[in-house]
Amino acid sequence: MIALVRGEVAAIGLDHAVVVVNGVGMRVHAAPNTLAELRHGTECTLHTTLVVREDSLTLFGFADVDGRDTFEILQTVTGVGPRLALAMLAVHTPDDLRRAVATEDLAALCRVPGIGRKGASRLVLELGDRLGAPLGAGTAAGAGGAAAPALTSAGIEDDVVAALVGLGWNAKAAQDAVAGVIERGEATASDAAGVLRAALRALAAQGR
Repeated sequence: MIALVRGEVAAIGLDHAVVVVNGVGMRVHAAPNTLAELRHGTECTLHTTLVVREDSLTLFGFADVDGRDTFEILQTVTGVGPRLALAMLAVHTPDDLRRAVATEDLAALCRVPGIGRKGASRLVLELGDRLGAPLGAGTAAGAGGAAAPALTSAGIEDDVVAALVGLGWNAKAAQDAVAGVIERGEATASDAAGVLRAALRALAAQGR
């Protein structure tokens, strides 16, 4: 198990970062709010978990232990894999998830793409008190938190849509959200961070 990665940030994408550890560049997948805390060329520390599959080894990173532990616990629920668990942490903070499970707030859980009423009920049933009690007020990671740093590629809008699809939203909903954000002037087309943050906020609000 690779539990922690510390090194220089060599690259930052919308769904991952490359961290150089002892001369080796490690691709670490992460939610937008975690990537927002990284800066190219600076040293970072990510708490990580390695997901092993027959045909792949995928490293997921988090800004703190709470995020990593929540990610791992979420995957113990029937039907929840790493992609869905990461999507949950893109929409909600760990404390928001604790609160939603503790209060059986199915509507909040259903804001995550890929989770319907049945899946939300299963999360409440199978998680029980395993996430622990809520710690504070909290805010949705996707709705209020920062997103990944801006990219310089010409296809920023397409990159943001691809990132949203990777988190579980369908392409049409992602495209509409990105287009709406730019049309309303909530972010400029050259600011991936602003577009992704606002699009996540809009998509999460649609489930309310």
